Amino acid sequence: MALHDAPKTNGAAAAALLAAGIGSFIFGLLTVLKENIKAVGNALNFYNPVGSLSGATTVAVVLWICIWIILHLLLRGKEFKFGGVTLIALILIGLSLVATFPPFFDMFH
Repeated sequence: MALHDAPKTNGAAAAALLAAGIGSFIFGLLTVLKENIKAVGNALNFYNPVGSLSGATTVAVVLWICIWIILHLLLRGKEFKFGGVTLIALILIGLSLVATFPPFFDMFH
């Protein structure tokens, strides 16, 4: 089989895009939780000058990397319709953006 005849896959790219959406959503969820549950905010306070934001970003980034690795291993070599993958990722990123705005997370007090 010639190099140009190799099957084209986009699973690795889909994994990266989905992981970004999921990681963003995790950050938004942690923001809502830390702002509304004192114990979560205290647990996420890794560095006093920054407060609970230090833990929220650290946890979200670590989980994003883990999810990216897992999804990459599961999806590499596969073909996906990228429109659906992109839509899911954009919805998750949009939800994350909404969750980080004070008018939103203050609704749960």
